[in-house]
Amino acid sequence: MIRHLHILCFLFCACFVVCAQEVADEGTWQTTEEIQTADSLRIVTQESDKIVVLSADAWKPDPMHAVWMSVILPGYGQIYNRSYWKLPIVYGGFMGCAYAIMWTNNNYQDYKTAYRDILTDTSYDPTDPTKSYVAILPNGYTVERMGGKSAYTRTLNNAQNSYRRYRDISIVATVIVYALSLIDAYVDAQLYDFDISPDLSLNAEPVLYYDRMGNRSAEMRLAIRF
Repeated sequence: MIRHLHILCFLFCACFVVCAQEVADEGTWQTTEEIQTADSLRIVTQESDKIVVLSADAWKPDPMHAVWMSVILPGYGQIYNRSYWKLPIVYGGFMGCAYAIMWTNNNYQDYKTAYRDILTDTSYDPTDPTKSYVAILPNGYTVERMGGKSAYTRTLNNAQNSYRRYRDISIVATVIVYALSLIDAYVDAQLYDFDISPDLSLNAEPVLYYDRMGNRSAEMRLAIRF
């Protein structure tokens, strides 16, 4: 199980490096035909038919593009949005869910096998350590200490049902993490140029208010800009 987790970590890291390189190339290199005369672009250098351009706050991510990139590869949308600090959160969530699925599924399979064997074993022997229902016992425990065959059978059945439920919950959690990564990629792209500066201002000015009868009155209006 640990080996599978290491392989999963390696695949995530490899995908991250490839995606980061692609995004960097996409934002740095453009063909000559794609270069348009604009105040937001400045030519730095030229090599054959490619020109390196520098964007002066003109780039803005496309929300749908970010979503589809996250659909193809989780975390790719965050890379596209240049929110690199979110990658440990996204991949950490997926790796945690993957570990939970593997751990709960392994326990479910073990208890399922032990429960099936204790029901169908014609040569029942509670002292044989090669039996699955004996090998799964905690250290120092015996079938008799667990309440006998009948009570131990119910314990195995309850354990397999519990781990099966935990496995299903882990799968649902993985889907939720995947959906949240898509939502985050879309919202982050939408709010990429949203002004979140702490510069707030309060303006107070007198105004004239006219009611439906045409009467007017002087009032004070407060306006908060943020």
